Amino acid sequence: MVETDSCEGLRAETIVVAGNGGDLIHAYHARPLGPGPFPWVVLFHHRPGWDSWCRTATRRFGAHGYSAICPDLYCRRGHGDPDDVAARVRADGGVPDDQVVGDAAECIRFLRAQPSSNGKIGLFGTCSGGRHAYLIVCRIADVDAVVNCWGGNIAAGDDALTAVQPLAPADLSDHLTAPVLGLFGDGAHNPSPADVDTLGEILQPREAVGVPPLSPNRPRHSSITTALPRTGRRQPSTDGPRYGPSWTANSPSCS
Repeated sequence: MVETDSCEGLRAETIVVAGNGGDLIHAYHARPLGPGPFPWVVLFHHRPGWDSWCRTATRRFGAHGYSAICPDLYCRRGHGDPDDVAARVRADGGVPDDQVVGDAAECIRFLRAQPSSNGKIGLFGTCSGGRHAYLIVCRIADVDAVVNCWGGNIAAGDDALTAVQPLAPADLSDHLTAPVLGLFGDGAHNPSPADVDTLGEILQPREAVGVPPLSPNRPRHSSITTALPRTGRRQPSTDGPRYGPSWTANSPSCS
């Protein structure tokens, strides 16, 4: 299959945006040329940091017609080699959850103010970024869809909790305010297949949705599909299908 872009022009650059508490942080921004309107995607980088892979992923979203932004969640811990910065963050126990949520809220506010926005905003994260994306959609009722790719510690036990990350995002699942697609591997250990099964049980469907597994050979835990729980908060749009988690085999794991 030949991958094709949906746009022929792209602008990509590092910008400065407001973050939690008014802090100024860097973000990588890629967007199609032209007036739009475009849907927006906020990408949350993986545990190794704000590196070249994240820029590549951001540009790929831009090339397919999205305006995409990837904030540097480690910006406050200095700059330089991503491995060195990530090591400092890990020594501190990770980035504080409240800070991540605040950074996301400010990025979303920035995006909604852009004249090229079509009003739709999705979140996408891999590894620890997948955890952040799930956490944010449970705490901010201002996004339209989320993709969580092998988010580590999404269903963490007490021994994995820290002062800066005091809750497992799965414990906040009753507060989901948008559809979530989760991709996890059969051989993963964080979360484990058992953790994925447990989360699937938490998110039992309130109504049926027709999302088939990617393959008829997928094991049971990898193709759970549920609808968004009814929580009394903002409900998903009624002008399209509502998708809940779809746990997919053979994806990488995040430790």
